[in-house]
Amino acid sequence: MKIIAIEEHMLPRDIIESAGLDLGLRAGKRAAQLDDLGEGRLKVMDDAGIDIQVLSALSYFVKDLDSAQSLEVNRQLNDRMAQTVSTYPDRFRAFAALPMTDPAAAVAELTRCVEELGFLGAMIHGQTRGVFLDHPSVRPILAAAARLDVPIYLHPAPPPAAVFDSYYSGLPAEVSACLSTSGWGWHSETAMHVLRMVVAGVFEELPDLRIVIGHMGEGLPFHLDRIEDMLTPVVTGLSSTVAETLRRNLYLTTSGYNSDGPLLCALSAFGVDRVLFSVDHPFADSKRATTYLESAPVKDSDRERIAHGNAESLLGI
Repeated sequence: MKIIAIEEHMLPRDIIESAGLDLGLRAGKRAAQLDDLGEGRLKVMDDAGIDIQVLSALSYFVKDLDSAQSLEVNRQLNDRMAQTVSTYPDRFRAFAALPMTDPAAAVAELTRCVEELGFLGAMIHGQTRGVFLDHPSVRPILAAAARLDVPIYLHPAPPPAAVFDSYYSGLPAEVSACLSTSGWGWHSETAMHVLRMVVAGVFEELPDLRIVIGHMGEGLPFHLDRIEDMLTPVVTGLSSTVAETLRRNLYLTTSGYNSDGPLLCALSAFGVDRVLFSVDHPFADSKRATTYLESAPVKDSDRERIAHGNAESLLGI
């Protein structure tokens, strides 16, 4: 069975060090794997049976740089991914990293990456300095993605300082760091981020915009019925319900989740055509992810869709 994994991170050490950035506790432990774009990464893929990784830079570390440096670092990251795809054209594709503090520059970089480098879309890491993707200042980036016919993968990022202080302070440092990110916080924030886009009318303005989120839907499949009951068109003023909008514009990936409950919930809420395989390399184990995929309680035709068919359709691979 062919397997395409679409949330697979990189962050070359030389680019990060030259920008004076610190990877911190969690990513720092994975620095060598994030840096590896050659034989080590290919061995992980081969051992797990993964045919193609769609690379994405863990670029939320770049967001707080000034706009000029952010653009330069993102261009370096994109050029490095393009070089890797060129070196291993049968094994890698890429999502663009964008300088989100400068929307005009982000539009130009997305256009360059798609039209000149052959990238399949972009990955955006959460809010940027408190600005979510429903904000009018960001609309040109979303419009460019729709015009270029590529999706945006909305990936979590650490919360704003005010949110961290309100919800996660007063705990041991390592506990609060995990609770505010991979242990809970960034899943709920990403789900809220998507809902903000829905209720702000982003998808009514841009009906062809496609958004991908990971971690089996960041909790949205489980809560979808409740959301639908409460955020009705009477409340939102929109022509479509929240569920109708999400099922039209949203795709989910399996990244980091390898158990029946979340998978079956995602399939029940969104349907098999909206669920794609990913690992979340190097923060999750590739072999564990593919082993679960091979044994998941779905029919073989659906397994093929999740493993590669939906990615091929969405991304044009």
